[in-house]
Amino acid sequence: MRQLDLVVVVVYLIAIAVIGLRKAGRQKTSKDYFVGEGHMPWWTVSFSVVATETSVLTVISVPGGAYSGQGFGNVELALGYVIGRVIVATVLIPLYKRGGFVSAYQYLGSRFGLKLQGLASVTFVFTRLLAEGVRLFASAIPIKLLLDEFGVHADYRVIIVVLTVITVIYTYLGGIKAVIWTDAIQMGLYLGGAILAIAVLSGHVGGSGFSDALHSGHFKLFDTNFDFAHILTSPFALPTAIIGGAIFAMASHGSDQLIVQRILTTRTLRDGQKAMIASGVFVTVQFAAFSLVGALLWSYNKGKGFADLGLASSDNLYPNFILHGLPVVISGLLVAGILGAAMGSLSSALNSMSNSTVSDIIHSFFRSSPSEENLLKLARVMTLVWAVLMAVFACAFSANTGNVYLTGLTIAGYTYGALLGAFLLGRLVRRANEIDSIVAFLVTVGVMTYIVRGVKIDVTVAGATVPTAIAAQWLVPIGVVVTLVVGGLMSLFHRAPETAALPAGDDGESGPGPDRVAAVAGRE
Repeated sequence: MRQLDLVVVVVYLIAIAVIGLRKAGRQKTSKDYFVGEGHMPWWTVSFSVVATETSVLTVISVPGGAYSGQGFGNVELALGYVIGRVIVATVLIPLYKRGGFVSAYQYLGSRFGLKLQGLASVTFVFTRLLAEGVRLFASAIPIKLLLDEFGVHADYRVIIVVLTVITVIYTYLGGIKAVIWTDAIQMGLYLGGAILAIAVLSGHVGGSGFSDALHSGHFKLFDTNFDFAHILTSPFALPTAIIGGAIFAMASHGSDQLIVQRILTTRTLRDGQKAMIASGVFVTVQFAAFSLVGALLWSYNKGKGFADLGLASSDNLYPNFILHGLPVVISGLLVAGILGAAMGSLSSALNSMSNSTVSDIIHSFFRSSPSEENLLKLARVMTLVWAVLMAVFACAFSANTGNVYLTGLTIAGYTYGALLGAFLLGRLVRRANEIDSIVAFLVTVGVMTYIVRGVKIDVTVAGATVPTAIAAQWLVPIGVVVTLVVGGLMSLFHRAPETAALPAGDDGESGPGPDRVAAVAGRE
């Protein structure tokens, strides 16, 4: 009967590619390929933002985390993320939409110069390679479990390559329109899968299962342990989740091209703001749904440990239930939902990395201006190049990576502070020039690399002292402070540049725009 599950998955893979290509139509310009000429509905964009950031990291890690003691801590995190998105919608999105940009880093080019624009873009694509490599590897976990059911013991690397090839087909041909429409469908599928899992689990555990999970702390929302060491090291401590989470969201949704590109496809500034804020609400609902799955699985398994269940890690929990605890066809739908999450984040990353390469890196480091036809060809070529590199990076990870969700957050900690700090430096320190911004950016990346890799805080766990890394949410605010301090101090040693007297978008006009960007570039 498991063959029916495979049929469901195969039909899904074919259907999603066909739908994506039909919705995308034919692209005639690079702007159409990257931002859909700014004609996408806001609600579709909002779904795409959620699907882009959700991926397999959320689908398989959040239930496992809720099962093992995190409770509804991810919902607590989401509350901080909502605050951060509101700030992004108010402060940063107007800069991008009024400027007519196709990349977030074009603002840095208009404010500081093309060198920082190119540096920020290079940093972005490198960070994406690492973070998306974790995501892509995570997507291979449930697929491998499914194949093992049929005695097909495929290597993780084979699965990664096949998944990448399938995804790149509609991404290469359809551009951002195909990505956004397929993202919206995929979000509905994996969220619907979580709801199906909740319904099945509720039928198994009944009211007593909910009660047991509640009394065991698996519905705990707020972590009110205010010990200073705990706040610095736990992602779910209340100040970390709300304050750190809000600043982290400002970086991930305000300075990361992966998300900003989706907002730039909306019709108006107001639509972009609605898409951003609504995505925070949807993410909160998703975290709640997947956390509830984890809590109910705890009751379903009567609190057994992962080793007792024959699982290698918490990330195997939800996929294992899908394959062994659900009826045929339904399990196939949920596996398709996990595939949808994987393909959604991968396709989004490929398109945004191609966008940043063409719009930022090539524009910043090469003086020639290719024709629109050549730009479109280059955009598609770069989609293929990044797909290959993404698969290579994914194959570098192993099944012992640990909780892939927290691993992804930590990778972002290397660079998110510098990226957000550069934007805030441009907005807050009007004396800062290009040299100040570049030095501050590089110093921040260096400092954050040291902090991520070398700084540990002693935390007492079960009577033992354990060296623990700083929580990922605090890495961004630390990086922002370093950028602002270094850039601000350097700006005191020279005269204010002419272009800093009126930062882009502060003049009440339409913003920097392409013409003003070109004018600034011409003064370099």
